[in-house]
Amino acid sequence: MNGEAQSHRSSASSSSQSQRAHRRRGIQWAPLNISLKRRLQTFLVLCHTLTIAIFLTAFFFTCAIPIFWPLLVPYLLYISLFSTAATSGELKGRSQFLRSLPIFKLYASYFPARLHREEELPPTKKYIFGYHPHGIISHGAFAAFGTEALGFAKLFPGITNSLLTLDANFRIPFYREYALGLGIASVSRESCENILTKGGSDGEGMGRAITIVVGGARESLNSQPHSLRLVLKRRKGFVKLAIRTGADLVPVLAFGENDLYEQVHSDEHPLIHKLQMFVKRTMGFTIPLFHARGVFNYDVGLMPYRHPLNIVVGKPIPVMQQQNRDKIDDQYIDELHSSYVQELVRLWDQYKDVYAKDREGELEIGS
Repeated sequence: MNGEAQSHRSSASSSSQSQRAHRRRGIQWAPLNISLKRRLQTFLVLCHTLTIAIFLTAFFFTCAIPIFWPLLVPYLLYISLFSTAATSGELKGRSQFLRSLPIFKLYASYFPARLHREEELPPTKKYIFGYHPHGIISHGAFAAFGTEALGFAKLFPGITNSLLTLDANFRIPFYREYALGLGIASVSRESCENILTKGGSDGEGMGRAITIVVGGARESLNSQPHSLRLVLKRRKGFVKLAIRTGADLVPVLAFGENDLYEQVHSDEHPLIHKLQMFVKRTMGFTIPLFHARGVFNYDVGLMPYRHPLNIVVGKPIPVMQQQNRDKIDDQYIDELHSSYVQELVRLWDQYKDVYAKDREGELEIGS
């Protein structure tokens, strides 16, 4: 592991120095002699960044062909009013073939991204993976838990993991089929409880897991290169969920997630920050003002930088189940939350000199 860590440090350092040098010199265009593999990597990351836009374009193109109207009208009514696929917990649309497509390995190798396991997790339990930080787009969460690009099934055999996203995404035509095929589900409470209490090897969720980006949209506004500030102090809903379902808590720390983009500092632009928070309160998501590199240049655009992503899965925190919400002790919630935070701090302290060599501060845990 030491050789691999040294390679990561060298790669991260050279990437950071290269980006700073580019900014000093102005826009630097990508050379024409880039290998086909790197071009494919860039293309796939671009496609992932524009996934919703691509599927919406395909939908509107289909709408322009009258022969498809008899199919599109009932389809829209179904996904808008009747479909429960994203919340039922049945995971019927999940396709291991889709999750294992080679294109996702190319996508992950763009950064490159790697998934590290500290302990084996027995498939006789159920788990809640808490992913930190959110970053701008959570590329690491998608690569590690939304696909098999980083070998989740081999590292954690017998565990069926579902990455969670906003329920509104499953009302987007065509995109919802893609998301369901990857095993992605809604982050609603109903969905979380159904996944962790239905199905599995015992019919009660055994061997199932969900991945929640705990900091959510609010945390994306804290995403700044070479820093790690988490929104976690008051986030205890996932702990209560773990107690109700009997799922162990598994902290996950993604080194490099915040280094993929740069964004406007909210502290320096209070009016922009107020607007962003207003959008979050009313719409449920935020609009970070970010930039990174482009498809054909290294300095201007919305493509993420090529910066190593190292996603470390920590040690599980055992949870005693209490299905009755009224009987859940607040002190027990605080104890589990404190243990969870301590495990995150341990992960940071243990790996920061390996995967965050160019950091400009320490881990901060805020409200």
